[in-house]
Amino acid sequence: MQAEEFEAVFNSVAANVESILHGKRHAVQLAVVALFADGHLLIEDVPGVGKTSLAKALAFSIAGDYRRIQFTPDLLPSDVTGVSVWNRTNSDFEFRRGPVFASVVLADEINRASPKTQAALLEAMEERQVTVDIETHRLPAPFMVIATQNPIELEGTYRLPEAQLDRFMMRINLGYPDRDSEVAILERRGESHISPESLCPVAASADIARWQDQLASVHVANSIARYIVGLAHATRHHRDLMLGVSPRGALALQRCARVLAASVGRDYVVPDDIKTLATSVLGHRIMLNAEAQMRGVTPTGVISSLVESIPVPEATSASQAESQPTR
Repeated sequence: MQAEEFEAVFNSVAANVESILHGKRHAVQLAVVALFADGHLLIEDVPGVGKTSLAKALAFSIAGDYRRIQFTPDLLPSDVTGVSVWNRTNSDFEFRRGPVFASVVLADEINRASPKTQAALLEAMEERQVTVDIETHRLPAPFMVIATQNPIELEGTYRLPEAQLDRFMMRINLGYPDRDSEVAILERRGESHISPESLCPVAASADIARWQDQLASVHVANSIARYIVGLAHATRHHRDLMLGVSPRGALALQRCARVLAASVGRDYVVPDDIKTLATSVLGHRIMLNAEAQMRGVTPTGVISSLVESIPVPEATSASQAESQPTR
């Protein structure tokens, strides 16, 4: 894999998205990492901070199909996946695709739909396919679900089960912009051409899918793999947790680390890649016990403390990693 070539593609996509989402460079970079790692993104934040704009900008930057699903209590699974209808001309049923058949799917306020409707996404997110009336339909590649939820207003919502949270590669927060960025937003608001729909694509969907395959060749040393597993195992035996990180979470962290390494022109992963991503990739996969919640412990705090306490593997410094063969 040509890490330098990927670095240019990654930076182009990130810069294109950031032209819409001002002052959110770190969040944008994490979203682009999730895209190239072939994962899904959960954005948990208050209304009006740019969650929808991020999803649309990402889709238009890669010339991908974009669909938005507003999750409400009366939304049905067939409204997401599609439905078979009777074709009188052919005297047969034909499948009409739902909005999930797109490159980037925005599941807006996902926690407002019933658990049955939320579950309609599980097969799509994990297996990249939809089964309706015993027939299986493949989803396009790339395929990414960007879900949003408001952590403040919880009336009339359904908590996402752990099995569904575990299918999101990352959970991020956008937060409010800083003063200068917000001033820039106000000044540019009158420019009608500044919108996600006006973005020119900087990459093709087919190229994204190709890079997703090639990034598996970024080298992860055995000591780095043991470092990742060490983090996962530490969560399973932590005194404040009743649920630790699953093997799916460890794999997600490794995939994201490969993308982050290649995004800066490296064809090998270093411990700092793991440290940068750990809270976003692992934080939503753990569950605090009652005692920890009463003490005000947070999942992010637990992951951060583990990252600081677990020794960094000495055999994976940059100079030594460079001498490792790429595979």
